Amino acid sequence: MNNFIKYALLRMCRTIAQTAIATIGTAAVLSQVDWKLVVSASLLAGLLSLLTSVATGLPEVEYAEHIYMSKEEPDDAEVEDDDE
Repeated sequence: MNNFIKYALLRMCRTIAQTAIATIGTAAVLSQVDWKLVVSASLLAGLLSLLTSVATGLPEVEYAEHIYMSKEEPDDAEVEDDDE
């Protein structure tokens, strides 16, 4: 899976969970929770998170690409020296 898609979906899921927690937390007791509002607000926040990721990019992807692309593969001599 493409790193961008993976990180964008992960960020979207976290945003949905955070919004659900915040919306549920506004009720005094569990029986007073407006579940339609929780679901609606959470999904809207998730969609906005995904659109924001597309519009602005993700620092996680840039960081991961920088880390993995900048590492050079060790040659055989370096690998043998590490094993000793």
